[in-house]
Amino acid sequence: MIYLDNAASTQVHQDVLDTMLPYLKGQYGNPSSLHRYGRLAHKAIEIARKQVALLINSDPSEIIFTSGGTESNLTALYGISGKKPHSQIITSSIEHDAILEPCKKLEQDGFSVIYLPVDIHGVVDLSALKNAVSGNTCLVSIMFANNEVGTIEPISKIAQVCKEHNIPFHADAVQAVGKIPIDVKTLGVDLLSISSHKINGPKGIGALYIRKGIVIDPLILGGGQEYGLRSGTENVANIVGFGKACEITRINLVENISHMKKLRDYLTNSILTEIPEVTLNGHPQNRLPNNCHFTFLGVAGEDLIIKLDENGIAASTGSACSMHTQKASHVLQAMGFSHEQITGSLRLTVGLFNNSQEINETVSILKKITEALRLVSPFKEKYHFLKFK
Repeated sequence: MIYLDNAASTQVHQDVLDTMLPYLKGQYGNPSSLHRYGRLAHKAIEIARKQVALLINSDPSEIIFTSGGTESNLTALYGISGKKPHSQIITSSIEHDAILEPCKKLEQDGFSVIYLPVDIHGVVDLSALKNAVSGNTCLVSIMFANNEVGTIEPISKIAQVCKEHNIPFHADAVQAVGKIPIDVKTLGVDLLSISSHKINGPKGIGALYIRKGIVIDPLILGGGQEYGLRSGTENVANIVGFGKACEITRINLVENISHMKKLRDYLTNSILTEIPEVTLNGHPQNRLPNNCHFTFLGVAGEDLIIKLDENGIAASTGSACSMHTQKASHVLQAMGFSHEQITGSLRLTVGLFNNSQEINETVSILKKITEALRLVSPFKEKYHFLKFK
């Protein structure tokens, strides 16, 4: 298989796996226990907490471990909004469902939610943000980088607007961490979500950065673990693996970014050169170094996924349009794309373990698949005449 769905999940690094194994075998103590087994487990968690903190330049005490990006997002949303019922939350129209779905629930509970528009590249409208903030705004939550099209948002500018109005700012950085340098102190964010399995760590573990001085209500109550903000016996092996993944990512960040960017640009240029009627979606410059999101006009994205899989290539539509359910990507809709443009979307995301030979093979196979699918496409008579925005 050629794996080009690294935005969905990544291969666990061998050093991460090796670091985890002792905590699944001999060092199996409960971190809350006072005996030696417990103390060793507790020490391992605190080492991992420091490793996560170093990756984003925070203090270890500002990191709490969660089950992943979704829980981190929920903790930020509910933890802040719970202190100011029936207030206003500002987010964007292109957020991950891990933000949009709880926002819908909060609306049912009496909160007002404003969904900021984006431009054709997926960049949040800063003027709309400035017009939306008010004395009743309890939280602004904007993703760091979009999971579908890879556009990086102007986080520091958003943070500045929030700071001017004394409003907490949360950034879902699940896609961004490990792909671009992130310094929470310089950026000025108050809360930031991270997920382990996006950076070659294990699934089921993540973290939420909470700046000192920001007070939130806990989402999970119980024994008071994680500074009383996330109760429950800690998943020691996964936390240790997550910490190791953060350490590896931090040490190799510059090299990793260069590797991914070279493959991304090679893949992008090859597809745009060799396959007709294709456009790159998302911001042309301010995008993640591993993300390639295309529209293949006249082809259904789901058909591309199926045919690529049959040829040993793993890819994704990026939660885009399904021809069978007619459920279109809310991200591409917000960017102003037509139904045909959304239908033909394909996301290819490279990772640490991909190489140029895989890119060559992918482009060759994709070219043949696209030609074949266009011959039987329901759009075959009109795709040449449809114009991209």
